[in-house]
Amino acid sequence: MPRSFRPPAKEVSDMSTIIFFLIQCSILAYAFIGGVFLAFADFIMRSLVRTSGHGGVEAMQVINREVFRWVFMALFLGMAAVSLVIAAYGAFALTDTAGTLIMLAGLCYLVGCFGVTVFFNVPMNETLAVMETSDAQTRTYWLDIYVPRWTFWNWVRTTACAVSAALLLFGFVRMN
Repeated sequence: MPRSFRPPAKEVSDMSTIIFFLIQCSILAYAFIGGVFLAFADFIMRSLVRTSGHGGVEAMQVINREVFRWVFMALFLGMAAVSLVIAAYGAFALTDTAGTLIMLAGLCYLVGCFGVTVFFNVPMNETLAVMETSDAQTRTYWLDIYVPRWTFWNWVRTTACAVSAALLLFGFVRMN
């Protein structure tokens, strides 16, 4: 196996091959999830607001139903579980700066991405889901409450994913 794809000999006792590959895959997964959120934060929400009539509300209602497809949800939910493992590994298996960075990467995803989704974005999605698209109150909620708040929290999720990926990468590099 090439040197870049295996842990150094001194680290083999400290880090199993499974953890080694888990960390590498998690760096990518954090970046992929952050990329989805970045697209929404940067241009999708702006585009939905600019649709005529109630098109943006209807499109977002559909998006919020379709997001439950297995690829995104498996990655999003799976990374919550993996982040617990990563945080625990950083906290208990490593004792230096690498451990702190790795622990913070897992916690950042759990709080800043997963927690924000559960406590802020999902409740707004559930409120929007039951609203009638042609109702004037829906349009007011959409423009005055949903879009600015949802987008703000989406930027938090985007940033948390980017920070998680960076922290995990820096921690991983410090291990070697």
